[in-house]
Amino acid sequence: MSVARLVSAFQFCPDTCVFGARASRDPAPSLQSRAFNLLLRQLPYKERLASAEAVQAHVQKLALQPASFEPTGLGRGVEATLTKMGGWPVYYTAPSSGHEGCNFVMFLHGGGYINEIVPAHWRFVGEMTRKAGVVCVVPIYPLAPRATAKDVVPGTAELLRMLLEDAGPAKVTVVGNSAGAGLALAACQWLRDRRHRQPDRLMLISPAADASVSRPEHAQIAARDPIQDIPGIIEAARLYAGEVDVGHPFVSPLNGAFRSLPPMTIFSGTRDLLYPDSVDLAERARAAGVPVELHLLGDQPHNYALMPTPEGRQARSIILRAVA
Repeated sequence: MSVARLVSAFQFCPDTCVFGARASRDPAPSLQSRAFNLLLRQLPYKERLASAEAVQAHVQKLALQPASFEPTGLGRGVEATLTKMGGWPVYYTAPSSGHEGCNFVMFLHGGGYINEIVPAHWRFVGEMTRKAGVVCVVPIYPLAPRATAKDVVPGTAELLRMLLEDAGPAKVTVVGNSAGAGLALAACQWLRDRRHRQPDRLMLISPAADASVSRPEHAQIAARDPIQDIPGIIEAARLYAGEVDVGHPFVSPLNGAFRSLPPMTIFSGTRDLLYPDSVDLAERARAAGVPVELHLLGDQPHNYALMPTPEGRQARSIILRAVA
C-alpha cells in the first residue's frame, strides 16, 4: 500500500485557530483516522526516510526497476490520453461524456521528487475528473537524481504556461500534494517572475515548502510523524537540488517571493513533520496580499486529504468544489 493511499484526514480548523493546539470546538479525529495513524506506524515508510543511506538504497533500486506511471484506478466515466510535451509524458483525463466547456486542473504528484506517481494519486485524479467534471493534466515529471530542480521547475512552469494559454477563459487550478505542492508553488513563482498569467487557484496538500527541515520544533514533530523523518527528507532534497542550494526557491519555495501569486488553499495536519512550514507559508502569502485558506487539522499525518476517511472526504469535497 502507498503512503498517499494511507495518509489520513481530519477536522477543519479555521484561519483563527491557535496553531499547535486544537480549538475546543474542533471535533476529535474519527475512529478511521486514528486507526490509520496506528497502521502507518506498522508500515516501512518511515524506515525508508530514516537515513541518507536508506534513501540512496531506495533510489538505486528504483533506477534498476523503475515504477510504472501508467494510470491505474481512474474508475468509470474517465478517459485518459497520453501525449508528450517538452519531452515529458503528459496525461490528459476527461469525463467520458465529453469535455466541451470543462475547466482544467494540473495535478502534480508527491513522492519526495524521487518516487513516481502511484495508484492513490490516479484515484484522486479520477475523482476530480468524474465528480468535478474537469480535464486533468498530469505531467510525469522526471525524478531525482536523473533530473534536478533547475530543469524540473522551469519545465513544469512551461507546461503550465501552455495550459493557461490553451485554456482561454476556462478556469485553471493547480493541485499538488507534498513535493508536488512545492513544485506547484515554485512553478507559479517562476511564471510570476516572467510576467506570465497565473492559474486561478493553488490547492496545496501537505506542501513541501522548505527542504532544510531545520526548525527547532521539527525534531519533536518528527517523533510523532508516522511517515516521515528528517534525514531522509534532507537527502531526497539534496538529490533534487543538484547544482543549487537546498534553500533555493526552486527547492524551498517558502524562501521565494509571494507577491502576485494566485489564491491558495492549504491542507496540513499536526502529525505532519512539514506542518510548521504550511503555517509560515500561509502567513507569508497573506502578508503579500494573497488570499489564503489554511485547513490545519489536529493529530493528523502527512497527505491526510487523500485518505479514505471522513476527514479526507471532507477535504476532497472542498477541493472538488474549488476546481469545478
